Amino acid sequence: MKTFLKISAIVILLTGSYHDVHSQNRQIDSLTQLIKEETDENKRLDYMLTKSGLLSRINLDSSIRYSQKTLKEAKRINSSAVQQSIIQKMVANYSFSGNSKEALKYLNQYKLLIKNTDDSLSIADYYASAGLYYGMQSNYDSSIYFYKKSLSIYEKSGKQSLAATSASNLAIAYQQHSNYPTALHYQQIALKIQEGLEDSSGQAYTLVNMATTYQYMGDLKRAETTFLQSIEIAKKNNINNVELYGYSNLANLYIEKHQWQKGYDFAMEAVSLGKKMGDRGIEAASLSKAARAKISLKQLDEALELSKRSIAIADSIDQPLVRNQAYSSMGDVLKSLKRWKEAIAFYEKALIINDFSLNYSSGNASLYEDLSESYEQIGNAAKALEMHKKYTVISDSVHSRDNIQKATELTMNYEFEKKEQAEKVKQDAKDELNRTRQIGLISGLLLSLIIIVGAGIGYRGKQRANALLRKQKNEIEDTLRKLKAAQSQLIQSEKMASLGELTAGIAHEIQNPLNFVNNFSEVSNELITDALDALDVGPGFSEQSAREILKDVQDNLIKIAHHGKRADAIVKGMLQHSQSSSGIKTPTNINLLADEYLRLAYNGLRVKDKAFTARLETEFDNTLGNISIIPQDLGRVMLNLINNGFYAVKEKKKLSGNDYVPTVWVKTKRTPEGVEIGVSDNGNGIPETAKEKIFQPFFTTKPTGQGTGLGLSLSYDIIVKGHGGTLKVKSDEGQGSDFTVFIPVN
Repeated sequence: MKTFLKISAIVILLTGSYHDVHSQNRQIDSLTQLIKEETDENKRLDYMLTKSGLLSRINLDSSIRYSQKTLKEAKRINSSAVQQSIIQKMVANYSFSGNSKEALKYLNQYKLLIKNTDDSLSIADYYASAGLYYGMQSNYDSSIYFYKKSLSIYEKSGKQSLAATSASNLAIAYQQHSNYPTALHYQQIALKIQEGLEDSSGQAYTLVNMATTYQYMGDLKRAETTFLQSIEIAKKNNINNVELYGYSNLANLYIEKHQWQKGYDFAMEAVSLGKKMGDRGIEAASLSKAARAKISLKQLDEALELSKRSIAIADSIDQPLVRNQAYSSMGDVLKSLKRWKEAIAFYEKALIINDFSLNYSSGNASLYEDLSESYEQIGNAAKALEMHKKYTVISDSVHSRDNIQKATELTMNYEFEKKEQAEKVKQDAKDELNRTRQIGLISGLLLSLIIIVGAGIGYRGKQRANALLRKQKNEIEDTLRKLKAAQSQLIQSEKMASLGELTAGIAHEIQNPLNFVNNFSEVSNELITDALDALDVGPGFSEQSAREILKDVQDNLIKIAHHGKRADAIVKGMLQHSQSSSGIKTPTNINLLADEYLRLAYNGLRVKDKAFTARLETEFDNTLGNISIIPQDLGRVMLNLINNGFYAVKEKKKLSGNDYVPTVWVKTKRTPEGVEIGVSDNGNGIPETAKEKIFQPFFTTKPTGQGTGLGLSLSYDIIVKGHGGTLKVKSDEGQGSDFTVFIPVN
């Protein structure tokens, strides 16, 4: 006969259905903020109730503390409905955390609260809470009694979600009585309702318990698939307790399949998550499973320590099933160490703990088998025979052919019905498609008839329509030509406007080299006059003096030529800026180009407003070298960005005190992909509503008459279309703006 898995699978009772798919922590943060801001006490209390429910899925202790706070508030404003809901939550939380005394106290409070009510739903909620409490105490007969009563009321009231919860939990009690057909019957009822409601969270709870039923039946393949399915849904919906119970039960399954290391890993995963959630029952149960795996791995010292930890936690809570598992696990360790008498003591404690509810479970059957072996080893043949008889009776009952066959037939029928429903949906879809095609064919014939009749009527108007279309086409083409001409004029106007911005700066810039030319010319003329006068004097003028004068004249002429070329370059730059782009890229020193336009723009602004001053900051990357660009086009871009920066700081200066220092930064930087040029300012920044529009043609934030709205639009086209780069902006309103030009370098 098959050896039974000693450590019972862990089942999880539902306390309600959840439909959220977002992170609980995010929801809790939002609720905390709402609770702080809400002035309506009833709404605030509803938020607190919701937060308490979410906390129960993360950490039981936190949920209990917050539930007590919520209950106090509910009593203060005399909200009976919230008191009932929060007490129901307290019964569940204390039951799961292993504090049966407190759970029973709140269950009795609930009973007193609804004593004189005629609200059937409140009564059903009490029955459901009682069913959960007795189920956690392994008193499955009482659990069945209360859950049947709650299920009946929920079904009559049309509360499908709550009916599904009661049906799913009712199945657990039958499952623990090893009545697998009835357990599956109620689990299938729950699952159908939850699928109809698209309640993925409820499905996760039901599936994890249905998988446990399959495992008890010995259908390990279907059990594994269903466990993994429930865990996947739980992860997607952030249902930590379903994920936790799934891991713990998978540990059982892999131990039963003799995959010891895998079983140990899943058990310890459950231990970690159980500790994090404050679920001490699952923590203790999972430690006992990890010990079981270590026994099979022949690592008995570790198994002993794990069992000790399991018993220490199990003894601190009031969950009989968990204590049963902890003591039977210790018995297994001691039996493996051949410490037979000590093993017998722990096996008998395990039987005493849960004997009233587990007489016909596979776990008890296995305990009697182990006791029989242990008594035989110490020479007590009578006891060994007695234990073996009990093992045989229970195992034959639990795994009787009729019991397993009925459950298997129920499973197969359920899956067949689901496949049949799916096939019916497909066939209905095909039938609907055929009907649609027939309707389409008839509609097509009618439409064809209408078209034929309409064609005759419409033919006469065709000629008139064609003539009208030709006329409209000619008008549109004429309008398009005018628009293109207007666009060209606007673009040229923008270029001339920027040229106007440059003119004053260029005049200031060109004045410096012209002053040098004039000064050095005057000095050179004086030197030549001195030389001529010396020659008239006669012999006193030495050749050495003549050479010195000529050398000075030569130096001056070199300087005159240098500054003349400088003036020529400025004029050529101005002409380049005013001309249409050649579209030809030439190697250019971007650092010099940026520096030149920064000074030209600043000097131009200073000529218009001598009172204005600003700090100019440059940070040029000297490793750039010459970059192939279209110089006049990139110059226009720099001028636009720099002028915008000066405009921004000038406007902010009007509204700021003396502490504000207007500043414009120009930076260049080599990157692995190309070159970045940054123009920043500490002006007023760009309003949030304008950020998405600033590169659109004709959009400007300047007052009417002070901007065409084409500067940034043209700049964007030059960089993106002309150079294959990017132009981006970052701006904080009131703090300043940062424009970044990126030009790729092949």
